[in-house]
Amino acid sequence: MALLRLHLPRPPQLPTHPYSRSTLSSYTSTWLRSARLPAVSTRRLCSTHPASPLEAAPPSIVAGLLDYLNDSWTQFHATAEAKRQLLDAGFKLLSESDDWDLQPGGRYFFTRNMSCLVAFAIGEKYRVGNGFNIIAAHTDSPCLKLKPRSATFKSGHQMLNVQTYGSGLWHTWFDRDLTLAGRVILKAADGSFKHKLVKITRPLIRVPTLAIHLNRTVNSDGFKPNLETHLVPLLATKHEEATINSDDKSSSSTKVAHHPLLLQILSEEIGCQSDEIIGMELNVCDTQPSCLGGGYNEFIYSGRLDNLASCYCALRSLMDSSKAAEQLSNEKAIRMVAMFDNEEVGSDSMQGAGAPTMFQAMRRIVDSLMHQSMGEGALERAIHSSFLVSADMAHALHPNYSDKHEECHRPELQKGLVIKHNANQRYATSAITAFLFKEIARIQNLPVQEFVVRNDMGCGSTIGPILASGVGIRTVDCGIPQLSMHSIREMCGKEDVDTTYRHFKAFFEMFSDIDRKLNVDF
Repeated sequence: MALLRLHLPRPPQLPTHPYSRSTLSSYTSTWLRSARLPAVSTRRLCSTHPASPLEAAPPSIVAGLLDYLNDSWTQFHATAEAKRQLLDAGFKLLSESDDWDLQPGGRYFFTRNMSCLVAFAIGEKYRVGNGFNIIAAHTDSPCLKLKPRSATFKSGHQMLNVQTYGSGLWHTWFDRDLTLAGRVILKAADGSFKHKLVKITRPLIRVPTLAIHLNRTVNSDGFKPNLETHLVPLLATKHEEATINSDDKSSSSTKVAHHPLLLQILSEEIGCQSDEIIGMELNVCDTQPSCLGGGYNEFIYSGRLDNLASCYCALRSLMDSSKAAEQLSNEKAIRMVAMFDNEEVGSDSMQGAGAPTMFQAMRRIVDSLMHQSMGEGALERAIHSSFLVSADMAHALHPNYSDKHEECHRPELQKGLVIKHNANQRYATSAITAFLFKEIARIQNLPVQEFVVRNDMGCGSTIGPILASGVGIRTVDCGIPQLSMHSIREMCGKEDVDTTYRHFKAFFEMFSDIDRKLNVDF
């Protein structure tokens, strides 16, 4: 697929004659001054070159994505940060337990389990039976999670029992500066309970590899760790008694299950007493910040790009396409973003795409907007008119393993959003849905690529087929191309992030008009 570079000028042609470091610096810095994002103290570049503002390029969301990634170490933090941004943008928080009083032109959202979120903006010209234009993604990523009883000792060391979540590249978790983040349940003095998020930002734990001197054949035979016995993070040497006060040596389940040292660290971070912590759900996280890198700072290096990059593009496109009243004044549909948990393990949970969360939200929205207007099959008509963009990261062509891609479908970094196809319905894309989504790109002059897995390889899947079959909604599967998927440290192109954002925003703004021009079933 041809690339139309919309966001950055091409890098300069370096001189062919021998050049000094200062000469190279003058060439590259001139280009970088016109290409780079504004420097912000909380955002990281992997290079040390100062950044200068963009002048003629379209607005970029890359800096915002870096902030979102650095704030969102777990699915809980990703949802909480999305909640904060929606509230700041003027969206109204709903509760699934309350009655909903919705109005055309209104913007609303709710969360479930603080790891799933549904947000929507209602067009001013909405009529009962009109459709929903939806972008769906997932908040979870492969990681290690603490077991319910995490305390264990090995050869005089305090270790943490963990379990693998999803299909991670687990060898990449060795020799990293790791820590813990997630949520805890606190018991207050009045007997009530509190749900609180926690993130320990300093390096806290580590999974060390075995020295090559003790494993001479590792490079010839491959690194093959036992995930139960070798993938166990080291917390401290065994000085447990030094961390326990005389009045803390009770046999409560939390103290028996977890190292007192860990409880002490958590309580200091939260600002509570260790005996107030009565439950926890913690992920092992990498402490290295998300940043820009590469020769021209054209790449994003980060954990959890799969799939927080999609979440952020969807979230920003909804907020930016509905922040002013006039942006919804001619909209006849409902614009929606759904962010689900547990995609990496099959989506079969209350907060996953396998639950009826999105269907229930659609039904409640239609019911609330009916206002005594009777009509046969209002929800069914709305679903028939609806369209879902299932956004999940895609496999970019790996320059060292190009044979792993089907010869005619090789998505590349910096060449646009990827539409995914699979004849066996591992992706929900059809000829109709692909055409409609590509038509938006054609009108907006945006690059689009396509992916099909090789016949001699298995194909992954997404929440697309789950929602398409569970709700009965037309669906296209797409994603930002990336490398190192499911590694602790992934990478993608920053141009693709901006292209995806523009594609998603255009989807919200123009899909209703495009869809009206195509008739299929009559």
